[in-house]
Order: sequence, then C-alpha cells, then structure tokens
Amino acid sequence: MGDTLSEIRAAFGGGEADLRTYSPLTFAYIGDAVFELIVRTVIVEQGQRPTNSLHKHTTKIVCAETQAKLIEAVYDTLSEEEKNIYRRGRNTKTNSTAKNASLSDYRKATGFEALCGYLFLKNDMERVIEIVKSALELAGVAL
Repeated sequence: MGDTLSEIRAAFGGGEADLRTYSPLTFAYIGDAVFELIVRTVIVEQGQRPTNSLHKHTTKIVCAETQAKLIEAVYDTLSEEEKNIYRRGRNTKTNSTAKNASLSDYRKATGFEALCGYLFLKNDMERVIEIVKSALELAGVAL
C-alpha cells in the first residue's frame, strides 16, 4: 500500500513541486482538508451514528477557535522549519475572516492549517498525524 499523496500523483499525473514556490494560503487550503479528513476519520471509526451528529462533533473540532488551541498546545514541540511555516501562515493577510472566530484565532488556525498542508505536500503525513494527535492530547480536546 502506498501513501496517499503518491497515489494521488500517480493517478492524476502530478509530480513533486518546489514547495518554496507555494504561498502560505495554498498550504492552508490543502491543510484544512487534511486536518478535517483526520478528524472525520477518527470520529467515524468510533462507531455508527447519524450524520448530523457526526457533523456537529466534527465542526466543534475543525473550527478556528479549537485549531488555535491546538497550535498553542503543540507550538513548543515544533521544529524551527515547522514554526516558520506556521508563522508564515498565521501572518498572511487574507481578505476573509471566519464566522464566529476572533481575528487572532482565525490567524492561528490559518497557520495551523498551513503547517498541515505543508507537511502533507512534503509527503510527511506521519508528522501531520503526530502533531495533530499530540495537539489534541495536550489541549485536552476529545474526539
């Protein structure tokens, strides 16, 4: 069994790109999906329940406020490279804001998503999972 990114690239003809050319918002765009896929997978594997229950549980975790708590909990354990990616994502000016989130939480969440996206595109899903698992544990967020 191959890894997800390699399988996607093989099926659709993509190849490794120079990650230095990607904007932090591009990392955040894919990182949002990566983080949500992890959370949804864990929640679904806890057992069958109505989809509206699955959705409500998921949205409490993938919201900007929770993501801000997660990155705060795990920030000191990140490598310098990871901290730099997070900071670039956090400091990027966007034209949009999250509903029901402070600007500070929204920016931290964007940085967290940028980190997840960067690591995914770097083909280091193992590290993404390690960071997410540790962040959930350290922040006391139950799945």
